[in-house]
Amino acid sequence: MIPREILKKIRQIELRTNRLVTETLGGQYHSVFKGQGMNFEEVREYQPGDDVRFIDWNVTARINHPFVKKYVEERELTLMLVVDVSGSGLFGSGDQSKRELAAEIASVLAFSAIRNNDKVGLILFSDEVERYFPPKKGKRHVLRVIREILFFEPKRRGTNLNLALEFLNRVTPHRAIVAVISDFLGENDMTSAVPKSKPNSLVPSLPMGASVIGSLRQTNRRHDVVAVQVADRYEQMLPALGRLMLRDAETGELVEINTGDKRHREAFKRRQLDAQADLLKLFRSARIDSLQLRTNEPYGSALAKFFETRQKRMMHG
Repeated sequence: MIPREILKKIRQIELRTNRLVTETLGGQYHSVFKGQGMNFEEVREYQPGDDVRFIDWNVTARINHPFVKKYVEERELTLMLVVDVSGSGLFGSGDQSKRELAAEIASVLAFSAIRNNDKVGLILFSDEVERYFPPKKGKRHVLRVIREILFFEPKRRGTNLNLALEFLNRVTPHRAIVAVISDFLGENDMTSAVPKSKPNSLVPSLPMGASVIGSLRQTNRRHDVVAVQVADRYEQMLPALGRLMLRDAETGELVEINTGDKRHREAFKRRQLDAQADLLKLFRSARIDSLQLRTNEPYGSALAKFFETRQKRMMHG
């Protein structure tokens, strides 16, 4: 028996995201995620404006009247949600944690997918693959996916995206839409290069670096990868609250930082912004579309803008 509080939470997300899908995003999803080919559907009479390349010359000759072949998009796609459930996802400085935001975004994408008759699969990962749900259709399956993202208790707390992508490529032989939903915090190439005695090493969480981009690039060659980064405002800018003891949610490491010192806050902000800029540059170099969302900001307009930009780019090649 699923506890009433869990059902209530899932129902709230379903209502919020379904409205968004119905009003705007369902159609945009269909436009920006296309099938790989076209299937022949029927032959019909030629109408002014039809492309002459589609005239069926055999039928036209037999009936002595122009007919064209009609094709429909080979639509059935698979959406794979690759969702980070590592320890850092439980952080949120406002009403919503990063993991709750991840569940809402996954819900929007999954409801858009089943509305377009696509299948939805789920991989939950920390520094190992925690759970795998093979792709299926239907609302009941999507509600199960949302529940797992929200309430699954991982065995481990670290992050290993490379391992998750390796698993994805093993279990998904055909081309799929892959939404990687993560804060993309974890092992960064900068981390090991900075001496522990330096102020910049006081707060350990940095956006991932080049160590994951190889796997993302390789996965993007086989699938259509979209990186959805869920973040919190205080991961880029510390509030002035005096001396604080901070615990890394993934490693358990404790660090003390004086947030009352403006120089420390500025150094932290500069380091996080530089690492974030590097991450975005890596996404672009791997030709991976990315979207950045924050726990304290509405995501509907950001998602709509992302779809719109992607659609324009596809139209212009």
